[in-house]
Amino acid sequence: MERPTDRLPTGGFARLVPELDVFDLGQSKKFWCKILGFQIAYQRPENRFVYIELQGSQVMLKQQNGNWETGTLQRPLGRGINFQMFVDSVAPLLDALKHEKWPLFRECHDAWYRIAGEERGNRQFLVQDPDGYLLRFAEDLGKR
Repeated sequence: MERPTDRLPTGGFARLVPELDVFDLGQSKKFWCKILGFQIAYQRPENRFVYIELQGSQVMLKQQNGNWETGTLQRPLGRGINFQMFVDSVAPLLDALKHEKWPLFRECHDAWYRIAGEERGNRQFLVQDPDGYLLRFAEDLGKR
């Protein structure tokens, strides 16, 4: 039996929180929470809704119901966007995905981006969730 959770997100609400329509909330919760390690802050089962967080990243998942749809939804959802989320280390996520035999969209690699006259590094990988949303997890490598 799932333990009920009802609390504010750690540190309060982020200034931007994507709310993702999903086709199967149970499948999405398994991926996001059991595999990736997101924690449930609160949920409204009667609305098929869950608010989750991981190391400061916050996401809302909602069973598709037509309320906010601007067009027909079809997989992969979220085409044209990827959600970058910083974590302390990508290694535990990669291990969990490998254990579940979950395919990566892009293998883990180091990327350097020019920002304000210096280069900042990320160790990052991309993975799609069960509905096709593209997630980019990154750990900070500092500057060079």
